[in-house]
Amino acid sequence: MTRAKVKNPCGKMRLTMVAGLTISAAMYLATTSSVLAEVSSRELNDTTVDAGLPRAADGRSAELLSAFFGLDDTLPFTANRICRRGAGLDGMPVIFSTEIDHTTLQAGDFQVTTQSGRVGSMHCASFLPATDAGELRTLLLIGDFGDADTDPPARVEIVGHLYSIDGTLDFRGASVSVTPLEPGPTLVLAEVFSPEIPDEGLGIRRTAGSSCPEAGVLQAVRVVWAGGVTLEDGSEPGQEEGALYQVTVQAADGTQRIVTPVALADLGDGDNNHLLCLDTADTPISVSFPAGVLADPNDDVNPASSVEVTLR
Repeated sequence: MTRAKVKNPCGKMRLTMVAGLTISAAMYLATTSSVLAEVSSRELNDTTVDAGLPRAADGRSAELLSAFFGLDDTLPFTANRICRRGAGLDGMPVIFSTEIDHTTLQAGDFQVTTQSGRVGSMHCASFLPATDAGELRTLLLIGDFGDADTDPPARVEIVGHLYSIDGTLDFRGASVSVTPLEPGPTLVLAEVFSPEIPDEGLGIRRTAGSSCPEAGVLQAVRVVWAGGVTLEDGSEPGQEEGALYQVTVQAADGTQRIVTPVALADLGDGDNNHLLCLDTADTPISVSFPAGVLADPNDDVNPASSVEVTLR
């Protein structure tokens, strides 16, 4: 039997994980059907009305940025708290170029194709636990997507109408190659954090990440990882690891320099987001992180990773 490779964005112990999400977070997720209905879908048909929206408009494009094969046939029992009967299936976090309108989400919006061309069986799609303001761009797909050794998942495609949160773009037709189990986690996205973004109220207290300190912080950059980011001993990244982030910023006169965060935030919620708290108002240009610091539970350490900072 092949031992599953699990990607874990966060967590203080090497616990059993739900794909890219810690069970310590999943255990405290919504327990009422009304809340689960807001963040998770088992609907296998696309019920969203075709509004005739484009894939691209005003310089923005609806794209899938990443699909990370997180768990192979071994989602634990606690996955049932995210999606009923999700235990024992595959898990795959996917990341979008914009936030998603949760009211247009159906599990049937997604199609996973294996290396041999077989279409996987979709069971559920859920935002949990990445439900803070600005985080509704990561979804956990649950289903039977292939075998890691004999016929791994190769591609994810949006086959239904799935709209951006502002109602201007349709992700239908977007696709991306799947990252297999073996590689370590990488940075996928960085953007300037906007405190004005409204919280949709889809999460609960245990899925709310920590905030930047008020004193001395002039702005923050949100970074999104494709998969898990724990330390090699399984503990959660902290301020020491936050100082390893390097942020290139540009002053008004065009000169650039590298700064490090004065604090690391959006911790303790089990999702794949970090906030880099900065003490400068200069424009962030890019973010990098060194190799060999963060690891998934199978001890696959991260490669050196960098990403440009994008505008929302």
